[in-house]
Amino acid sequence: MQNRDKFTTSLGVLTATLGSAVSLGNIWKFPYFTGQYGGAAFIVIYLICVVLAGIPVMVSEFVIGRRANSNPVGAFKKLAPGTAWYAIGYSGIAASFLIMLFYTSVAGWVYSYIFRALSGTFINASPEMTIGVFGKLITSNYEPIIWQIIVLIVVSSIIIAGVQKGIERMTKTLMPLLFVLLLLCDIRALTLPGAQMGVEFLFKPDFTKITREVIIIALGLAFFKLSVGMGTMVTYGSYFDKNQNLPGTAVKVALSDILVSMMAGLAIFPAVFAFGFEPDAGPGLLFITIPMVFSKMPLGNILLTIFFLLTAIAATTAMMSLLEVPVAYLVEEKGYSRTKATLTSAATIAILGSTASLSADAGSLLGSIKIFGKTFFDLYDYISSNILMPVGGLFTVIFIVWVLGKANLAAELSNDGQLNNKGVINLFYLIVKYMTPLLIIIIFLNSIGVLKI
Repeated sequence: MQNRDKFTTSLGVLTATLGSAVSLGNIWKFPYFTGQYGGAAFIVIYLICVVLAGIPVMVSEFVIGRRANSNPVGAFKKLAPGTAWYAIGYSGIAASFLIMLFYTSVAGWVYSYIFRALSGTFINASPEMTIGVFGKLITSNYEPIIWQIIVLIVVSSIIIAGVQKGIERMTKTLMPLLFVLLLLCDIRALTLPGAQMGVEFLFKPDFTKITREVIIIALGLAFFKLSVGMGTMVTYGSYFDKNQNLPGTAVKVALSDILVSMMAGLAIFPAVFAFGFEPDAGPGLLFITIPMVFSKMPLGNILLTIFFLLTAIAATTAMMSLLEVPVAYLVEEKGYSRTKATLTSAATIAILGSTASLSADAGSLLGSIKIFGKTFFDLYDYISSNILMPVGGLFTVIFIVWVLGKANLAAELSNDGQLNNKGVINLFYLIVKYMTPLLIIIIFLNSIGVLKI
């Protein structure tokens, strides 16, 4: 443990943590919700929710990981020995593992679309054609699994290389590349005739659309978008050095995450409106509408390839953090070598994840099999997102306040007095003690259907 790998620079910390937060949701979900629920008005509500829910849980996980210098299970064992708090660590590992089962499937679709775009599949695309291509892909009995395995090979290769030579090095390369590719797509989309409608869709404030339901949506996004409650930030926090400003890092990640989402929106929605398409959310936008939109542009096939490349980058950096969670556990708690831990985790994900790949659509091989009324794909998503993540986040902030205590928390947030941020610490403590638990309970009850707003 004395030779435990660490992130070496503040830039490495930022890009790795941002890479965990940035995901496929940044490309379509957040921009769509912004436009659908009030534009700039929604962003204001979202930022408030980030301050009250997302950042407090992220900082709490950073504190636990860095203070214990260990994986999620080992961290709680060290900080609360002889108690059952380590169960929260197992909850995080389970959440990250379940997410990988279906997320690698969707990432495989993205990878496949890079090669489809390169081969010119979507030149002069029509709605019937793009629907047919996507439907054929997700209902195939073998192609989704092949792409899922390719995704796992890519991500596993990075994880095996280690924290510095793998995760840090790749995210320091991939995240700037993501911004550059997004910028290229933004410039092209904003120069299209009629692009102004897409800009207004994203940024024109409409406070009449802000309802209690919209506030709950913003609150849920603020929690789920920052990759909290799944062990990733505890694991990454354990790789921070003692001089890293934890609150400052969390704020930078949150703001950069929003910037990525808005840049993605500017790449998509001006083009969608310019060519008269509907800005529907979900896979339909990403895999059906977007290929049609880019097919209408000069050099559209090149831009489409770039778009799916940047989407693949977002998916890959997120999966790196997810896979690192069980790997760190197996290395530190079970004594596996890093290579063995990675290959064991990846192989298990490939085997179980194939059930998600083969149940993504009603026409898929396993699409008719239902457990508690849900396909394998939907079940993995529901358990991880609706149960494990909010429960893990709730007990994490309870642990920070009632077990770790304010004195230890203040020591971590001030880097043992090196940072003059007493006011920030006091404000954070009040939020994480009173506001954040209440908001997470609301998120949890709403996500499982108990609370209807």
